[in-house]
Amino acid sequence: MTIVIGYVPSPEGQAALARGLEEAKLRGGPVVVVNSSRGDALVDERFAQGEELALVRDVLRESGVAHEVRQPMRGLLASEELVEIAAEVDAELIVIGLRKRSPVGKLIMGSTAQRVLLDASCPVLAVKAD
Repeated sequence: MTIVIGYVPSPEGQAALARGLEEAKLRGGPVVVVNSSRGDALVDERFAQGEELALVRDVLRESGVAHEVRQPMRGLLASEELVEIAAEVDAELIVIGLRKRSPVGKLIMGSTAQRVLLDASCPVLAVKAD
């Protein structure tokens, strides 16, 4: 009954974390929070470090949900990391945050959410920030 949560330090990441923990409480299972970098973690603003990472760990501890935080730096795209880890832990659900992007932004950067939705072998819950 493991739930994998894709986390980035942003309102969308916070929304995914909150909803993933809600789902874990409803389903009675653990969560694996995934925050990855392609190897440039020191300059990657999406890689949680220091105070941000401490806040995530505090939220997880306070939730009472069994949890694990993974921060792989294997050179893979975030979508690939989420899908691979979900398969590895036999996840029941992946929770990701969504943000609005322009058509040009989608074309240039691709869409992590779209890749996860298409490649995951389990259901994916996509949430928006308030």
